[in-house]
Amino acid sequence: MEYNEKSDYGFAPCLGAEKEREADSIMIYKDFQGEKLSALGLGAMRLPVRNGDDGAPDQEAVNEMVACAMAGGVNYYDTAWGYHSGQSEVVLGRALAKYPRQDYFLADKFPGYDLSNMGKVKEIFEKQLEKCGVEYFDFYLFHNVCEMNVDAYLDEAYGIFDYLMEQKKAGRIRHLGFSAHGAYPVLEKFLKAYGSHMEFCQLQLNYLDWTFQDAKAKVELLNRYQIPVWVMEPLRGGSLARLTPEEEAALKALRPEETVPAWAFRFLQSIPQVGVVLSGMSNLQQLKENLATFSQELPLTGEERQALQRIAEEKVKKIVLPCTACRYCVSHCPQGLNIPELLSLYNEHSFTKGGFIAPMALAAVPEDKRPSACLGCRSCEAVCPQQIKISEAMADFTRMLGA
Repeated sequence: MEYNEKSDYGFAPCLGAEKEREADSIMIYKDFQGEKLSALGLGAMRLPVRNGDDGAPDQEAVNEMVACAMAGGVNYYDTAWGYHSGQSEVVLGRALAKYPRQDYFLADKFPGYDLSNMGKVKEIFEKQLEKCGVEYFDFYLFHNVCEMNVDAYLDEAYGIFDYLMEQKKAGRIRHLGFSAHGAYPVLEKFLKAYGSHMEFCQLQLNYLDWTFQDAKAKVELLNRYQIPVWVMEPLRGGSLARLTPEEEAALKALRPEETVPAWAFRFLQSIPQVGVVLSGMSNLQQLKENLATFSQELPLTGEERQALQRIAEEKVKKIVLPCTACRYCVSHCPQGLNIPELLSLYNEHSFTKGGFIAPMALAAVPEDKRPSACLGCRSCEAVCPQQIKISEAMADFTRMLGA
């Protein structure tokens, strides 16, 4: 692993005199096809906003954050069509316009999370270049490959893959990849079609989702295709930045000087396939703390990883239902519901206290196979080894979904 020397932009904008006095190492860099990418990337989904309005990012605050990030050696910036109601690309592009184009890598995405966009790839791509104020994207992604849209992404009638490959050939996309929140079978299906052309994959990856969302298996699948991993949601929306006093004490006993968020990043530094870790930082303080963390690579020991996994397991146990996917219930359901899959989505939705992953996955499920189709007959419960009150879970799920 290599570290950069003092940034050409200096430390004064954000890092202060103490950082100014530090030696050479300010940012970890990862090798990618002959280029050096900062191990920490700035994700532009949670930028500072004005008056609490997500659709009104604060341009001056964003400029300040980008200046600080550049000073700290960050050279990877990630935005998307839908972030901040379409304004993320605009404000990030303006902030980056102050710097030579060769000094940063810009990533954007085709918004296939909205099926109405599928026939508009050329129109949207051209508009994205305009909004960002650039002539090319260093990294471009199929955004959020999931149960709802994987078939549309693979549908040749839309011409999405062919168009993006044309842009790559023309130099307007330098590296093509995809992001995914879908389950393992979705990734497998996408990779069978396009895997040989994908250069990187952006995954929701953290020490909780390593097992909870089966991220470990997804990383192993990508490794078989020799596709490196970019990380999103390293702190799971900030939930892993805050632990109970007991959980924090257990970690402090192992690394007294490490902050709680840093533990989550150190976990990712322990996974060889991980390249860029994207953090959706909302203010300068978060950025400064992350810059300090990514000035060193300190992967976890086996004992330390076990400590994190115990914390993750306890968090999950407090909320989710202990379904083992034995499938005894399925054969006894008069509606033919895929109960283990529905319970898995229920667990995700319950743990996250909402979110988009479960509704997104259920959008691909026929209406008569969704939680609302449960009759409450309890036939499934009579054969459940875990004695899960499945009918109550389906009713609760239906209520949470507002269906």
